[in-house]
Amino acid sequence: MPVFHLVVLALVQGITEFLPISSSAHLILVPQFTDWPDQGLTIDIALHVGTLLAVMVYFWRDVWMMFIGFFRMLIGRKGKDVGLVVNIMIATLPVVAGGLLLHQYAEGAFRSPLIIAWTTLIFGILLFVTDHFTMTVRRIEHMSFGNAFLIGLSQILSLLPGTSRAGITMTTARALGFERPEAARFSMLLSIPTIIGAGTLAFLDLTESGNIALGRDALIVGALSFIAAMCTITVMMAWLRRASFAPFAAYRVILGLGLLYWIYFKGGI
Repeated sequence: MPVFHLVVLALVQGITEFLPISSSAHLILVPQFTDWPDQGLTIDIALHVGTLLAVMVYFWRDVWMMFIGFFRMLIGRKGKDVGLVVNIMIATLPVVAGGLLLHQYAEGAFRSPLIIAWTTLIFGILLFVTDHFTMTVRRIEHMSFGNAFLIGLSQILSLLPGTSRAGITMTTARALGFERPEAARFSMLLSIPTIIGAGTLAFLDLTESGNIALGRDALIVGALSFIAAMCTITVMMAWLRRASFAPFAAYRVILGLGLLYWIYFKGGI
């Protein structure tokens, strides 16, 4: 794949992964509007691995707390660190089960621009309504196992491109009363096990295929998406400390309506 294509994909992924606007939808739409060949799921996942490293670096204190909490959990200890680990595990289980059931559709009908248009629009409106009318009173430390499960259950919807894993988990966390930065923080920490699992599957596919060029491309986009994601996370967290999700919801609504116009009136499919 040409280097310029890799740079564009890395910037798209790095900027959109942790914003509630769906990175998977944007990665699917890039070849639709540029006539480039679809980069495929393996490159998509390599891009996600780059953003995974970014979230682990930015939230290194939480990641370290989770690491310690995991071993404290194994010996039966309790505490904030153990609670965070357990909540992340509970929230991850639903999407693992859903992913195993729906994996066969990932490269087929689910990558349709029509699905992306409607999910982008509908979940954009839901994000705005939830963020605007929900009270802001809770932090991650207040999260119950039931809260974690509901957030994890909602994450299954992110298997539909356009929904946005970050968007739907932040929306659910806001509906449960969590502060905006805390909703974003838990969403990004929740991305760690999800991306690790997907990245592992992609690595096994690369090993079996022996496609060296694809492996080199994956390294390039992974590194570039890491840089872009670090910048994006920093800006978004600073924004959410003093403002709302409204600009992201507005972007989703505009994009969704634009895609529907392109599909139904311009013959986009």
